[in-house]
Amino acid sequence: MPAVDIARLKNQAAVLVEKFDQPALLLKELHAILDMYADRTLRIGVVASPISILPSYRTPQSVLRQIEMELGPLAATFPEQALALTDALWKDGYLESRLLAASLLGRIHPETNLLLERITAWVSRTRDEQLRQALLVNSLVRIRRESTSRFLQLMQTWFNPATPKLWANAIHAIIPLIDDPSYENLPPLYNLLSPVIKIMPSIMQNDLADLIKALYAASPAETIYFLRQVIIGSSSPQLPVTIRRILPRLPARLQPAILEIIRQKTIQT
Repeated sequence: MPAVDIARLKNQAAVLVEKFDQPALLLKELHAILDMYADRTLRIGVVASPISILPSYRTPQSVLRQIEMELGPLAATFPEQALALTDALWKDGYLESRLLAASLLGRIHPETNLLLERITAWVSRTRDEQLRQALLVNSLVRIRRESTSRFLQLMQTWFNPATPKLWANAIHAIIPLIDDPSYENLPPLYNLLSPVIKIMPSIMQNDLADLIKALYAASPAETIYFLRQVIIGSSSPQLPVTIRRILPRLPARLQPAILEIIRQKTIQT
């Protein structure tokens, strides 16, 4: 793998810009760049798990980042052409091409037709963890920032009882919003999450722990009040058990309050 020469890489990425509205030609040039910076090293005698279930050039992140920087402004300006390009990148099937597709989706205007349907479909079919995180974080970045109400409506559809496989994705799509210092309107989130947490299966306990940690970091007092309302108000006997299981993963200052809420719930029942 040659060292990444930023000046040379910028020139290579500029070629991609010229073919923005020609997905087939852009893909051909993209593979040439990825192949140039591919990491083909193998450690002899060591059997390691693959970094992805998808075929990958294992190129440095700086290469994809530079390409995304060059193509991103065009994706923001020409949404229809950007969607056609992301479709081609996704169908290409390589980890790098799909990661680039996920990043470019996040540059497209949130109200672009079929954008959210496309993200939902790709998330629901993705098994690669790195790509899943890219879709949940990068592809939704503009709608989270520019149209929070629409984002929450999308999450409401993901939390549909008929699609429980999307619930964990919804939680990890919401966490970046909670982590955003500029977002302070937590009550709509609490309203969205309350009915879901009350019936959340125990298999999602790690996702629940991540969610509670994010909420508590954003607003400790509000989160304790919220958890009290959810736990006390839940009719599921499984919820207190799940909360107890994840207790060691929660912030130390939150744990006594959680234990007291569970004690109150026990007395009530």
